[in-house]
Amino acid sequence: MASMRPLNERILANPYTTGLVASAVIGSIWMINDYKQWRAFGTGGTPPNVYDSCIGSSGYCRMTLFRILFAYHIPRQTNPETLSTEGPSYLKESLPPRAGGRPKLMPRILPQRQVPEPIDPGTREQLLTLMRRLADEHPDILETKPSATEGKTTDGLYARKDNANINPLVKSETTLDHEIGHAHPTDNGLHVWLSDPDARQVIAAGWGQRFCLPMVQSGWIMVYAPRDSAELRVIEDIVKAAVRWVTNVAI
Repeated sequence: MASMRPLNERILANPYTTGLVASAVIGSIWMINDYKQWRAFGTGGTPPNVYDSCIGSSGYCRMTLFRILFAYHIPRQTNPETLSTEGPSYLKESLPPRAGGRPKLMPRILPQRQVPEPIDPGTREQLLTLMRRLADEHPDILETKPSATEGKTTDGLYARKDNANINPLVKSETTLDHEIGHAHPTDNGLHVWLSDPDARQVIAAGWGQRFCLPMVQSGWIMVYAPRDSAELRVIEDIVKAAVRWVTNVAI
């Protein structure tokens, strides 16, 4: 320990060095806690590793980098004016404002999640089986399979690729790859693919917001969790509008 005293004394005697060391310690503690919370809540299919992903294509380091790079997009996510009014609208009626406004969001950019709110058990069960029910009711145009956008951690509703009526934009989109939407078991929220006018209306009524990564299709949005059967009916109407947009078939 005696050999370390001169070094310790030099660090303490230099305010600049002391500040750097303190910042490094505080930053490391914050990152460790943030990583633990991110992993505990669920990573939405993002590999829950750290070091390999710093030089790879996914994981905590990449998520944190996105968190910094796309901070400018945060206010845009809840601004309906960023979406076009041109194009078809398939929502059957105007959406009522969401009671209580927008929920709080989890702090990390990926996965995009809200802070869970109380939900009727029956409503939750119906929500988590909604995609499969719609696929069972319309097997000629719809199917369910593990959601690629969620790392195959939940069921996704997909348009069958042999449907000749599919939206041409959908055929050329490789990231979403014919996915219409999915629900998240961790927070009971959803992601769905709507036309821009419908996505704009959902955001304006306080039912959702744009996806956290701006390079993804603008109509791919987060829809907030329903809390009771009345709100679930609104959610189902939104999902059916997404089905119409992707498949060009009304259900």
